[in-house]
Amino acid sequence: QVQLVESGGGSVQAGGSLRLSCAASGYTYRRYCMGWFRQGPGKEREGVGTIDDDGNTSYADSVKGRFTVSQENAKNTLYLQMNSLKPEDTGMYYCAYAGNYYGQTYSCLANPNIMDYWGKGTLVTISS
Repeated sequence: QVQLVESGGGSVQAGGSLRLSCAASGYTYRRYCMGWFRQGPGKEREGVGTIDDDGNTSYADSVKGRFTVSQENAKNTLYLQMNSLKPEDTGMYYCAYAGNYYGQTYSCLANPNIMDYWGKGTLVTISS
C-alpha cells in the first residue's frame, strides 16, 4: 500500500517562495509517474507538475518557470519548489502516484484520474 504524506504548506505573501515535500512509502514499481496537483477555492483539481522514474518532468503553463518538481530517491521524497508565488496559486496541494506507468509525464499531469494514490494535501495560501 502506497502512502503519501505532504508537508511544507503555509501562508506567504505574493512574490514569496515555499517548498512542499511529499514523503512516499510502499511503492514498488520501477516505472511510475508522481506529481503535484492543486485545487483552489471554487476551482477544479488541476495538475501542477509531474515527474517520472527517469526524471522527465511536465508542468502546467501557469507555473512554468516558477515551480520545479524534483525527487530524492534515497529519501523517497518528492518536492515542489514554488517561487514568485501569486494569489492565484492559493489552494490545497496534493501529492499523487501512479505505479506501473509507461506513459508520458504530460499525460498524468493532464489526467489526475490516472493517479492511483493520493496524499491528504497541504494548504498553500498566498496573500496579495
